[in-house]
Amino acid sequence: MELRCGVKKVWTKCRIFVFIKEKEVWRIFDLDGTLLNTIADLAQSTNHALAALGYPTHKEEEYNFMVGNGINKLFERALPEGEKTEENVLRVRKEFVPYYDQHNADKSCPYPGITELLDELQAKGLQVAVASNKYQAATEKLIAHYFPNIRFTAVFGQREGVNVKPDPTVVYDILKIAQISKEAVLYVGDSGVDMQTAIHAEVTSCGVTWGFRPRAELETFHPNYIIDKAEEVLEIVFR
Repeated sequence: MELRCGVKKVWTKCRIFVFIKEKEVWRIFDLDGTLLNTIADLAQSTNHALAALGYPTHKEEEYNFMVGNGINKLFERALPEGEKTEENVLRVRKEFVPYYDQHNADKSCPYPGITELLDELQAKGLQVAVASNKYQAATEKLIAHYFPNIRFTAVFGQREGVNVKPDPTVVYDILKIAQISKEAVLYVGDSGVDMQTAIHAEVTSCGVTWGFRPRAELETFHPNYIIDKAEEVLEIVFR
């Protein structure tokens, strides 16, 4: 399957979208689990909030299957059975946000090859964007901290009044900015939520196996591509 301009649909998380317009390539990346490994800081901050309210905490690896749908859903999943009320979710959020804002870069780091990939894409004149379910302020902060030299076309996290993924609104918003059609998009991410987002937006999907979720979850949604290393993006785009 090929995108316009003879560039093949491919891609690598956070979650990635690729847009082709004439000779320009536009990519949208998911953040957590695709570009950055953020699970340790998310787990630490959620456990801090839970403990502050007297709730039991969880092992770091358990959070791999709690994240992906925004922080309110994360808190709902982390709360004990019988405590998963909207009121309690908001109580956890109140404890979580100020702590995470101070500690969201303690242990987080780009996945191997991601920084080099973004540098190479930019050097070749290709445009990139971010689409995340992390709340907007944290998304912007992490992108600025870890990728200060990359000129992202758009950096979108969870925004007030905008449905989170797998709703395709974030894809459509980037399409408007890029002035590109759905047929020219490659969406890259690490989870079933990402693959569903691509399906709902009717764009080409690429799952990455280095993130939070197993390959089997990605395969359930039959993405156009599944890749194991960041550099495979370049191999796909330029072959």
